[in-house]
Amino acid sequence: MRVWARGARGPGAGGPRDTPWLDDSAGRVMRPYTASGGRTRPAVALDLLSLVCATGVRPRVPLGAEHVLALRCCAAAPAVTVAEVAGHLRLPAVVVKVLLSDLMEYGAVRAQAPRFPGGGGSFAADDQTLLRAVLDGLRRRL
Repeated sequence: MRVWARGARGPGAGGPRDTPWLDDSAGRVMRPYTASGGRTRPAVALDLLSLVCATGVRPRVPLGAEHVLALRCCAAAPAVTVAEVAGHLRLPAVVVKVLLSDLMEYGAVRAQAPRFPGGGGSFAADDQTLLRAVLDGLRRRL
């Protein structure tokens, strides 16, 4: 499977942008950190479990291919986590955090911090409710 720059072009589409930056047989052609312009710190703090959704606002600045793909991923569902976007784009989470942070600054997406039971900053390692929910989810998928 190939992922094409701009997310919409395929073989024979013509033009300078119809080059793949990811190919299953060759691997990654583009270094992941070029997607974020070499930046490793997002302007907005995001957790891997932060829920991100598209706002419908079109950015007034031209977006790079990775920004477009991240925005499409956010628009495809009511809300997705940062980790899900990273998985779909096959990019490191820190790169995706930078991309989503940019999109937040443009007003194209908004994020909601994760809510943990008890109001703490994380799940308890022995939280039976969470463990049952994960197990039930896995059973449904298998």
